[in-house]
This record gives sequence, structure tokens and C-alpha cells, in this order.
Amino acid sequence: MAKQATMVNDLTEGSVAKLLLKFAFPLFISNALQAVYNIVDMIVVGQFIGGAGMSAVSIGGDILHLLTFVAMGFSSAGQVLIAQDVGAKRMDNVRHTIGTMFTFLLGISLVISVICFFLRDVMLKLLNTPAESYQYTLDYTVTCIVGLIFIYGYNIISAILRGMGDSRRPFVFIAIAAVMNIILDVVFVVCCGMEVFGAALATVISQATSFIIALIYLHQHKESFGFDFRPESFKIEKMALKKLVALGVPMAIQSAAINISKIVLTSWINLSGVVYSALSGIYNKINMMIGIVSNSFTTAGSSMVGQNLGAKKYERVPRIMKTVGVCGISIAILCSIALAFFSGPIFNLFTPDQNVLAIASILVAPAILNFFGSATRSISFSLINGSGNTKLNFAVAIIDGMISRIGIAALLGFGVGMGCQGFWYGDALAGFMPLVIGMCYFISGKWKKR
Repeated sequence: MAKQATMVNDLTEGSVAKLLLKFAFPLFISNALQAVYNIVDMIVVGQFIGGAGMSAVSIGGDILHLLTFVAMGFSSAGQVLIAQDVGAKRMDNVRHTIGTMFTFLLGISLVISVICFFLRDVMLKLLNTPAESYQYTLDYTVTCIVGLIFIYGYNIISAILRGMGDSRRPFVFIAIAAVMNIILDVVFVVCCGMEVFGAALATVISQATSFIIALIYLHQHKESFGFDFRPESFKIEKMALKKLVALGVPMAIQSAAINISKIVLTSWINLSGVVYSALSGIYNKINMMIGIVSNSFTTAGSSMVGQNLGAKKYERVPRIMKTVGVCGISIAILCSIALAFFSGPIFNLFTPDQNVLAIASILVAPAILNFFGSATRSISFSLINGSGNTKLNFAVAIIDGMISRIGIAALLGFGVGMGCQGFWYGDALAGFMPLVIGMCYFISGKWKKR
């Protein structure tokens, strides 16, 4: 608790960049390790099963990301609320937010799991899943649906810790799970011959481990968080739920809108066959890493903005945004150089399938464009999320996630006749829309009145 409060005071004495990196770096490593789950699944399956297996992991991973939109949106909202309340020293509100978030989100995860289990075949058919990878995709999707509650649980605890200013512990928890996932992938897929189901099972077991370890830590240190873990503490508090919903719904819609648009693009790409479906998996996994950079700086930046707005230190916000932008764009430049000069080895890492590798070079240009779009998003979302502007969050979700992404992709892919490459370019170009909206919001100065 004391640690979180000092994040506001540190800005008067030290560098904004130093503090931001101190918070964002372990967060980035933590998120990167979390992404390792799906990326390692893709690599192991691609090397030992081939294009059909890669297609399954790609489609199943897209479905899983879509199903976590509630967890991502509401946990991010909870983190912002906790950061603002700690900055303003409203610890009773922090306790109510923690209890409400646990009960609300874990309940939703169970409902989503049950509904999606019964609609599993419908989902795969809507996505135009290639016949060659259909059974593999079904195995991967169903297994991950069963383990959805662990993803939600981990996101809740990570939001609590990060809202309190602790980004190191989530890194430790997920690092243990990531190592376990790699080991189990090799054991289940390579040694036991469990194919795609083995990769999914390794992911679920690793996620469960991460959640359980994090929960044990939170319980052992409950005094420092002001949450006693008594049954009555998990009661949904009306005002806490109202604030969580008010901020969480737009954030969840934002996450869902982007994921839905990607699902639409996936369904269009799948019409071109299993090779392009496998390519889509490679494209998504490469962009996942730069997306993690963006999300890490967004999370760190929004926490710092939220705390300083709570403390009415408005003059610090521009410095935070500038630092977020410089860090993100610098990393995007490094990633672009790596992909431009070492695309061959990077693509070979995913699969030896020559049908896939023969046309993989078409991914390079849209992927690099996406690097910079993702990097600039964090500048705007640090301000929008940190100020708790629900209406603007909703507007960005619709414009960026649905109108721009699907519209530009359809124009380039179908209208111009660029096919799958047009879909990927449309996805990348839409990533710059939040920067335009966020900068208009910053210039207006309305964030100071939130």
C-alpha cells in the first residue's frame, strides 16, 4: 500500500522515464511470458504437426482471446479504480473493488465457459475453419474453454497487484507458469503424441498454476492489501460494481471490438485455405509481441496518469504520455529492423512447412506497419484509461475495433482485390486511429476535469 502511494511522490524527485520503465519493464516481461503460452503452442505444433496444427492453434487462440474480453476490460478498469483510490487514500473503496471484482468476474467466466462449450461447433463453422484443421481446432478450443476461469482469476489478481504499484510479483508468477508450459508442451505433444490437445492441456495446466500461486500470495499478504478474504468480503458492493461497470464496459467493448474484428478477418482469411490460415497465425503471433509492449506501457502509463489525476498533479501527465510514446516507438523501430533483415529465420522458427514458408514474406510489410500502430496506441490509452473516460473509450472501441479495422480490410481485400494481404494491411492501418482520437482529447484539456 505504501509502495503504491510513493509512485506519485517519486515523480517530483526522479525521472518520469525511469519510473515508467521501472513499472513497465517487469509488466512487459510478465505479459510476454503470458503470451509465450500461445506462441510456444504454435511453434511446437508447427514443427511437429504442420500447417493444419498451426491453423488450429491460430483459430483457437483467436477464440480464446475473444472470450477473455470481459476479463481484460474489467480487470483494467479495476486496476485504474484501485490506482485512483490509493492515490486519493480511499482504502475502503479499494477493499470493495477487490471483493466485487473477484465475485463478478469469476461468475462471468463460468457463464461464458458453459455457453461456449455448447456453441463450440457453431463458432468453428462461423469462422470458416478449414476441414483439414477442424478436429484439431475443436480439441484446442474446448480444452481452453474449460480453463477460462484460470485466465480470469489471474487477470483479477494481477490488476490488484498492479493497481497497488506491484508489477514484479505478476512477473514471477507468470514466469513459473511459462516455464511449465514449455516443458509440458514438449512432454504432451512430442513425447506423448497428444497433438494439438496436448498443447491446449499444457496451456490450461500452466494457467491454473499461475492463478493458484498468485492467489496464495495475495492471501498470505492480505493485511497489506486491506482485504481479509472472509466470505462476506466477496459480497458485491453496489457502488463498487457501479463504478466497475461504468469503466469496465467500455474497456471490455474496446477489447471485444478489436477481437471481433480480428475474428472477422480470420474468417475471411480461412476461406483461402489452411496455408493462409497458418500464415494468419504467424502474423498474429508476431504482432502479439509488439501488442504486449503497447499494453505494458498503456497499463503502466494509465496507472501513473490515474494516480496523478487522483492527486491533482495535472502538469505531470504530458511528461508521462511523451515518455510512453518514445519508449514504444523505439521498441517498434528495433522490432521492424529485426523482422526486415531476419524474416527467414523468424518464419522458420514457426514451421518447416514449405507451402507456408513459400509465401510468408507477404507478412513483413503489414507487420512492420502494425508495430508502429501498436506503439502509438499506448500514448492515447494511457490518458484515456487513466482519466477513466468511459464515453471516449466506447467511441474508440467502435471506431478502431469495428468501423476502421473491418472497413479498411474489406476495402483493400475485396474492393482493391489484394486478398489476404489487404486484410492484414487493413488491420495494421486501423491501429493508428486511437492516436488521432487521443491527441484530440489531450489538446481539448477535458481530461483535467475527470
